[in-house]
Order: sequence, then structure tokens, then C-alpha cells
Amino acid sequence: MADKVQHVSAISKIFSLNKKIRYVAIISDSGKILSSEMKLDKHSLLKRQNEEKFCKDVVKRKKMRQEFDKSLGKVRYVNVERENITQIVTYVNSKSVFVTIEPELTVMSKEQLISKIKKTITRLE
Repeated sequence: MADKVQHVSAISKIFSLNKKIRYVAIISDSGKILSSEMKLDKHSLLKRQNEEKFCKDVVKRKKMRQEFDKSLGKVRYVNVERENITQIVTYVNSKSVFVTIEPELTVMSKEQLISKIKKTITRLE
């Protein structure tokens, strides 16, 4: 139960970082969405079942990237630019934090936001 409160608090803090954030999810290494929230005035661009599949795929890609950690170093974050959305995934402990953002943010703004997200989730368990 304490984990759930911590997750909800982290999600709330992430939303407070930028008005352009649409969605935040905390995902376990098994691919289960532990906690998620969509901004109230937005709707998901994916159907619920596709959202769950996407989150499972986030974990699969994390595991694929870990194969190269020894030689290349650990992944700090992943940033995917799509026409309709920007997707950011960062990792902490045994969790992935998935954030979607409106696409119109500048590259510099996204870099600053990613840094702030990483600081926000450093103590996430």
C-alpha cells in the first residue's frame, strides 16, 4: 500500500513539471501497470488493451537494452518522437516510468523535463 501512495505522489509531481504532459505510468519489470494517470482534459491515443500491450513492450525493450549495459553503460532514458506524441521512458530500480508529452515542446525543453523527471523518481521503490 505504501508503494501505491509513493507511485501516486511521483505521478503527481511529474505532472506538475510541465503542462504539456499527457500521461504518466509506472510499470513493473513484469510489464504490469502499477499506477497511471491521464491528464483530465486529454484522452488516450491508444485503446486500453493496446496501452497495456505497449507497457509490456516497454519492459521487453528494457530487457533487450540491458544486454549492452556492460559495454555501453546503462540506458538513462529513451525518447521517441512521433507525429502525435513524444514518449519518454526512464528506469529506476525495478520499474520503468513512461511519460507522454504533447509533441510541440522544443528539444531543449524536453531535455530539461527529462532531467527533472529523473530527479523526481530517484527514490521510487
